[in-house]
Amino acid sequence: MRKCTRLLWLPLLLGLGGCELTKTENPLSPSVAGPIAGVDISAPKLLEPASGALISGDRQPITLLIENASSTGQRPLNYSFEVSTDPSFSNKVFQRDGISPGDNGRTALTLPNALGSGRGYYWRSRAQDGANTGPFSAPVGFNIFTPVAFDKPVPISPVANAKVSSYTPEFRFANAPRQGSPSLVSYVIEVSTNSAFAGIIAAWQFPEQANETKFTAASGLPPSSQLYWRVRAFEGGALGPWSDTASFVTPTPVAPPSGGGGTGAGAACSNTSQLGIVTCRRNQFTGHMDAGQVIVFLKGIASDLNKAGTWGTGYGLLRKSSGSSCGGYSCDIICQGSGTSQKQYDVLIDSDGTQGPIWGGPKVYPDIRMDSCDVP
Repeated sequence: MRKCTRLLWLPLLLGLGGCELTKTENPLSPSVAGPIAGVDISAPKLLEPASGALISGDRQPITLLIENASSTGQRPLNYSFEVSTDPSFSNKVFQRDGISPGDNGRTALTLPNALGSGRGYYWRSRAQDGANTGPFSAPVGFNIFTPVAFDKPVPISPVANAKVSSYTPEFRFANAPRQGSPSLVSYVIEVSTNSAFAGIIAAWQFPEQANETKFTAASGLPPSSQLYWRVRAFEGGALGPWSDTASFVTPTPVAPPSGGGGTGAGAACSNTSQLGIVTCRRNQFTGHMDAGQVIVFLKGIASDLNKAGTWGTGYGLLRKSSGSSCGGYSCDIICQGSGTSQKQYDVLIDSDGTQGPIWGGPKVYPDIRMDSCDVP
């Protein structure tokens, strides 16, 4: 009996030993309890977002893309992804394990939610096979920024058909509300003869000032006119909406005093020289003439020259369809004739801002920009 008992236990022990040996040596077994010796797993390569990437907040949720890791073992790999607000990953905002590898040697994972905008983040990844775990990749930093967008500026003046005192009025408006952090905001103003802005007569672009922006018209507007203006903000590709339309009225030119008979700001001027007539007309104005006064000044000169007839006739105001102008006319030129035979005469010194009287010229084709010469 004692001998028989030993024989019965021996096969059982051998059987148990054989099962344990088979379980440990199978590298694909799902129940491997610890790391398998000799297996090395590399860190994945982080592809997107790349280091220093700037991602607009309206392009979320973002997708993390890696180049798959390699392994010397036979077990299939899966991946862990982590996103944190700091490079030590003590403040994780996202973590996901067990991600199956993708095709073509790359694996992508789209975050389930958008990250908070206006700050920086770090992400990393590593591979594991259920028994062995590879190292984390070096963290890569990126930033989520709030895209720039503008709302409507608010016109302050001139508004509600207010009558301005100058043909080059000052436009004032409250700056456009915005989101994001624009670095250099600009505005564009349009002025039109109608509220539909089908007849735009002026447009100017200029930089923003703090809180409230002011801009003085860069060229004279037509006298005695009801005009409309609007403004909007922009930076780069971010273009805001137009403000509500505002309206105003330009001043009426000062009528010449009685007894003169001329069309200038005072009595007609007669003199033995063109410069004498120009000087006489300039003396009828004190200080710096605005755009409307300049038109009256030029009309007076042209009328006096035509009335005298000493230097021929056909003197008038030169139309100017672009650039700085006085109500659509050149601010310092008297013209005579048309086409390639047109002559142009400078009548004001504009280089030093004094508007001193001169008689310069004539300038002729091809050294002039010809336009219509309107005889008063």
